[in-house]
Amino acid sequence: MTVTLITGANKGIGFETARQLLGLGHTVYIGARDIERGEKAAAALGARFVRLDVTDDASVGDALATIGAAEGRLDVLVHNAGVLGNEPLDGPAALRVFDTNAVGIVRVTEAALPLLRESSNPTVVTVSSSAGSFWAVTNPDRPEFHLPLALYSASKAAATMLTVQYAKSQPGIKFNALEPGTTATDMTAAFGIGRSPEESARAVVRLATLGVDGSTGTFQDENGELPW
Repeated sequence: MTVTLITGANKGIGFETARQLLGLGHTVYIGARDIERGEKAAAALGARFVRLDVTDDASVGDALATIGAAEGRLDVLVHNAGVLGNEPLDGPAALRVFDTNAVGIVRVTEAALPLLRESSNPTVVTVSSSAGSFWAVTNPDRPEFHLPLALYSASKAAATMLTVQYAKSQPGIKFNALEPGTTATDMTAAFGIGRSPEESARAVVRLATLGVDGSTGTFQDENGELPW
């Protein structure tokens, strides 16, 4: 049975990704900062819960140690936790957004690498965004062109680059970044845009279920590779 960890999975795309992977027979660990919300989400789906705050080294270490003790390996890691950062630009705001959206990827990946190496088909998916793509944000025909989200965009550019660099440094593990599509979640509620999380989760699931010879080091959406 495939063992999967999804960060920030108590709602939105992460929750729907968990639902779909459970349907495919995965053992899914829902990682969430809030214990009550995380346990409620896991119970609703029939998943397992681990408290995981991607901005806290001890929390990340404890979560991966729990999975390691129970399973002995990790087959799929989905970096889904993120914040929008739709606030005035200053140093503290920048540190907060980058700590979650970019540094959090490093924390969780480094803690997960020993368990991923125990898998016969280790796979990492980063839920990134075309808001971090130079190609998209400079293209007037793209919706990202009109998003005034400097910190979110910059941190997602970092998230995609980290994913590509991990793919190069860890050739035995597949690492891919994803533009999931504009999705109606708590993060985007202020903009009143997006499709259902269920639809966007399908793109995450596609990359999370790649075969042994699947692609790595890419930035994709549901239709394939994207420039960035």
